Amino acid sequence: LSVVIITLYVILIFELYLGFNRVPEFEKAETPAKNRFSIVVPFRNEADNLPGLLKSLQNLQYSHELFEVLLVNDGSEDDFMSVIQTFKDVLPLQVIDSKKKDGSPKKNAIETGVLKAKFDWIITTDADCVVPENWLLQFNAFIEKYRPEFIAAPVDYKSGRSFTERFQHLDFLSLQGSTIGGFGLKKPFMCNAANMCYKRKAFLEVGAYDDNKSIAGGDDVFLLDKMLQKFPGGVRYLKSKYSIVLTRPEPGWKEMLEQRIRWAAKTSAYSSRFGKAVGIIVFVTSLYAIGLFLLAAFHQISWQHFGLFFLIKFNVDFLLLYRTAGFFNQPEVMGKYLVSSVLHPVFVVVTAILSQVRKYEWKGREFKK
Repeated sequence: LSVVIITLYVILIFELYLGFNRVPEFEKAETPAKNRFSIVVPFRNEADNLPGLLKSLQNLQYSHELFEVLLVNDGSEDDFMSVIQTFKDVLPLQVIDSKKKDGSPKKNAIETGVLKAKFDWIITTDADCVVPENWLLQFNAFIEKYRPEFIAAPVDYKSGRSFTERFQHLDFLSLQGSTIGGFGLKKPFMCNAANMCYKRKAFLEVGAYDDNKSIAGGDDVFLLDKMLQKFPGGVRYLKSKYSIVLTRPEPGWKEMLEQRIRWAAKTSAYSSRFGKAVGIIVFVTSLYAIGLFLLAAFHQISWQHFGLFFLIKFNVDFLLLYRTAGFFNQPEVMGKYLVSSVLHPVFVVVTAILSQVRKYEWKGREFKK
């Protein structure tokens, strides 16, 4: 059984590693600005984070005539307007209120923004993000070269020094590496709404979020799935260092666990067989590793048995993580890899189980699975 499980896991991670390498890196754009973008930012109680985002949008190397910023308020209770007012003269932005329809507030906010948008291309990001100055130039050049319908792009954490921040950074990089690997294998199954671009017309053609609003999260992966079904050749990944959006790691273990539970809660609704297979293999391997450790601790198997299983997993995970950290220029985060790799199986199993049996909190609200 150990041989079967670790073999499947090695094949999976190595395939994702190969897929990662197959996605070509897109160089710095030299194509003149042409396409017009509506940047949709859903937000709730983000007065502390909005200045960072808006400052980065102000610094974009792109004509203000070719983009607009739509800030969609999802029932905020803080003093966000005083923050936004300071940017009204330097950015083409407007604030609109989300039209709440059901139990999926972020999807409602995004849909409200898309319907209000006046330009052909929609880009979504989050209020706690910072975008690079060549962000729109990269999307513009990518669109001109490939003529896609939907573009996923990279997201990374702002570098932190605490163990909690490094641990979740490694976990996040594993998700980013798997995302890019899936695109390289031509089996995309993940993306991140903090850096996503698509045609407004395509969004409306696939029916937006009409059939998955019962699930609070998943505004990214469910839309990806719909785009793949409608436009199988029009979904691409922009693998560029000049298009990386930065976001903040969660401040503590509790917040990180709540976030990962929210992410994991939507996996059972995936239609992607490959995505489900990835989730099952990762969960089973993590659970099995914990089981082997306990069996060794109670002298039911040898420590060599557990050690060999762990060593193989450790090395194949390192392969993908090291490659991903290199692309994101975050080699220092690998310094916590040894300790993190010991804790990570427990984190995966706990997150997966809790995501299926309990509610989770998000932006001061409680949601069911």
